[in-house]
Amino acid sequence: MRSVRKCSRTGCGHPAVATLTYAYADSTAVVGPLATYSEPHSYDLCEEHALRLTVPRGWEVVRHDGEFAVPEPSVDDLTALAEAVREAGRPDRPIEQPAPERQSSGGNRRGHLRVLPNPVTE
Repeated sequence: MRSVRKCSRTGCGHPAVATLTYAYADSTAVVGPLATYSEPHSYDLCEEHALRLTVPRGWEVVRHDGEFAVPEPSVDDLTALAEAVREAGRPDRPIEQPAPERQSSGGNRRGHLRVLPNPVTE
């Protein structure tokens, strides 16, 4: 759901209300309303960080004129979440078994760890 997105700034846990994107070719930072989806090359910001954003000398900041508001979860978001929980909890859902690992001499090998047989104590 959109309401759980947090500010991208380190140490800030406030809810995100704006999205920051950069237009490098134009030396411009754009701060607008929170995007519908989190994009890899954009940053979610809380209201404080969206309003206090500064850019390097020679760059321009383009800001949204209106107020930033925390988006409310929509009916579609809530329905999708309920469907995901319902699907995950189905008792007839097939359980995927991990692929068997190759065995090497000296024990079973799984990834970078090695399972050694119990030592024989007499």
